[in-house]
Amino acid sequence: MIKDIKLKFGRAEGLSAETITAMPITVFVGPNNSGKSKILSEIHQFCSNGNKNTNNVIIDTIELSPFGEDEIDAKINKVTLKPNPGEAVQPEHIFVGKRGARNQVHLPALKQALKSPNQQPTHTCQWYLAYNTLILNGNNRINLVNEQPAGNLQQPAQTSFQTLFRDDTKREEVRRIVYEAFGQYLVVDPTNLGKLNLRLSEFAPADHMEERGIHDEAVKFHNKALLINHASDGVKAFTGMVTEMIAGDPSVLLMDEPEAFLHPSLSFKLGKEVSGIMSHSDKRLFVATHSPNFVMGCIQSGAPVNIVRLTYRDGVPTSRILPNKEILRLMRNPLLRSTGVLSGLFYEFVVVTESDADRAFYQEINDRLLRYSDGKGIPNCLFLHAQNKQTVKTIIKPLRELGIPVAGIVDIDVLKDGGSVWTSFLDCGFLPEIERQPLASLRQAIKQKFEGSGKDMKREGGIKILNEEDKEALSNLFLKLSEYGLFVVPNGELESWLKRLNARGHGPNWLVEIFEKIGEDPNSEEYVKPEEGDVWGFIEEISKWFFNPRRKGIPK
Repeated sequence: MIKDIKLKFGRAEGLSAETITAMPITVFVGPNNSGKSKILSEIHQFCSNGNKNTNNVIIDTIELSPFGEDEIDAKINKVTLKPNPGEAVQPEHIFVGKRGARNQVHLPALKQALKSPNQQPTHTCQWYLAYNTLILNGNNRINLVNEQPAGNLQQPAQTSFQTLFRDDTKREEVRRIVYEAFGQYLVVDPTNLGKLNLRLSEFAPADHMEERGIHDEAVKFHNKALLINHASDGVKAFTGMVTEMIAGDPSVLLMDEPEAFLHPSLSFKLGKEVSGIMSHSDKRLFVATHSPNFVMGCIQSGAPVNIVRLTYRDGVPTSRILPNKEILRLMRNPLLRSTGVLSGLFYEFVVVTESDADRAFYQEINDRLLRYSDGKGIPNCLFLHAQNKQTVKTIIKPLRELGIPVAGIVDIDVLKDGGSVWTSFLDCGFLPEIERQPLASLRQAIKQKFEGSGKDMKREGGIKILNEEDKEALSNLFLKLSEYGLFVVPNGELESWLKRLNARGHGPNWLVEIFEKIGEDPNSEEYVKPEEGDVWGFIEEISKWFFNPRRKGIPK
């Protein structure tokens, strides 16, 4: 029923506001405190009363889709209640409601509200959508499997358990999903008369009567099954959410961090199942998540999915709708998948290094800057590693195309490689085409200077090998690259940092020794804290690029 959501801001400050065309599934991602949970609450508030809230900070307006003439009666029947004994019903009025809430409304006015929902959205929402909107968050997802009243079988089902108990098809669908997840059969137990409970059984019921009855065989069957309240929080949360989606049958479902309490594999399955459930209907699912596994499950379901990345820093919010095909490319590429690149959607900044040793070292340096140097480190930053400098670009470019600020760190021998390697390195930084040829010529000239020195630029000092004039030229090249978030180790390679500590070896062996020398106990005299210059200053320069509101290299 939700057609469009117009936000109050766009991809960057000063750009036009984004409008989200609602698909069956819309997933909000982004760093902490970016507004993911807030946008769910604003959608929920609108669906509850239809009013435009002037206090909204994310949503400007929501447009609803009308129902066709042939749909309206069926939609109304879903929320129609029978009058209670002795309850007065006004002419042309009916009772509507769900989950214990009820309201008497004018039937012709309700039909008009569903036919033209944007004329008086307060009627549309308060008389219909409010009863068909469900929000699942940390406060209620564990309690979804708690005991529920069996209800009056003469009245329409009012709870998800009542629906499951009466509807064999929905019950079997929930049972299938739960069995695939946990290897046990979910059953609805009516033997506590007047109450309904969920249990997990090692065996499927012989027939519907063994599950739904109260005779001896049914009592014995349920007695052998585990009451779901005795299961783990993950089992309860997963089962409760699936039950509400299928049996609760909401038109608008809002889920805040559905991955809470769930193992990553369960998050993936939940994403895949909920997307499949919602995709074959006019329902709308809105999710705020920090889980790349849940996102992967949604996309791999094949359902139409919106991925919307929200950010907020220094009073400036941004929103960007991420193309499905680009997210799918991140998931399908074995290198990107193996490095956990999809996790970058949930961080504010990302740094990509050549190797895992580089990643571990620079991450530790950044952690110490955050702890001991006021404002000099990179907060909320994910450090990823590629296999080599040739594949650093493979990670940087697709993330930048999604609007994520990504910096790359490479060793100085990137200057050795010309042709496609150098071109693709500049390409991933989105340097203007017209500037690339002069930079290529400068790189070639500097490479010849290193070759003329007879020294290894990577192992024997990097920029220190050159004379003062050539150093200036190379510094200018480094500066131009850094403007676009591409950073080159000036003195050669990873092992050129913190030389005063005399760590030996190369790669992982050097990393082990340097970590021993910088210490692990902050209270120890040997513990190395940030200083001026060296690698500390290098990370500070990367931090400055991230925090520059006019930073270059991120396509808008």
